[in-house]
Amino acid sequence: MQIGVVTGAVVLFAGLYFGFDTKPRVPQRAGMPAETATTATSGASVREKARGRLNPEQTAALVQKESAVQTAKDQSAKLEALKALSGWWYAEGEIPTAGLVAEEVAELDPSDAAWSVAGATFFNGLRQTQDPILRQFCAERAVQAFEKAASINPEQVEHRVNMALVFAENPAPEDPMKAVMMLRDLEKRHPENPAVYNALGRLAIKTGQWSRAVERLEKAWSLDPSNPNTPCLLAKAYEELGEADKAAAFAEKCR
Repeated sequence: MQIGVVTGAVVLFAGLYFGFDTKPRVPQRAGMPAETATTATSGASVREKARGRLNPEQTAALVQKESAVQTAKDQSAKLEALKALSGWWYAEGEIPTAGLVAEEVAELDPSDAAWSVAGATFFNGLRQTQDPILRQFCAERAVQAFEKAASINPEQVEHRVNMALVFAENPAPEDPMKAVMMLRDLEKRHPENPAVYNALGRLAIKTGQWSRAVERLEKAWSLDPSNPNTPCLLAKAYEELGEADKAAAFAEKCR
């Protein structure tokens, strides 16, 4: 699981397209400061509820994982134990709790990669749940994690792309265009970054702007023909435009 999350953390590509039409829209406030989030729910509450859903076998496994963290002899061992604990929570479907443990990893080893993993985990938690309070919690924690990643490594454009994708998944009623504006600004400042065009293409797909999606995704593909997700998106966009030959060609690359 951890390998999967790390792989997806640089840019939140895997699963985003396929989830576009499966989650209902609920009022969100992803851009609110952290102290506001605690008025709705808290990390302690999220953990407590997650523990309450465990069966006896799962509880025994959790005790073992937590014991490994507590008895770790040095920082390296503790990091590995925390990563294993985060992975265990993720595998059990308690993704927000996995994100909280990923935060502990990032606090102990404050690299942009660690914070990006935490952000990606919370983003997946956001997409997993339909509960508006938990969605708000995950969205805000994801944004905070990506902000920390970007502050550590401002040259890594993907951290801000990821942040924009959180706002796209969880638009604030008072600023529904925030994600688009962020990505357009990134496009101006980084016109040769394929991640930006992939994200813009995803937003175009999300809103049914198929021609615009093709334009942006073709740009991304020209900049990075090794990206495994771009052809999947292009296959869908071309299919919606009725261009069967191109859709089939990119679908083959997607497979």
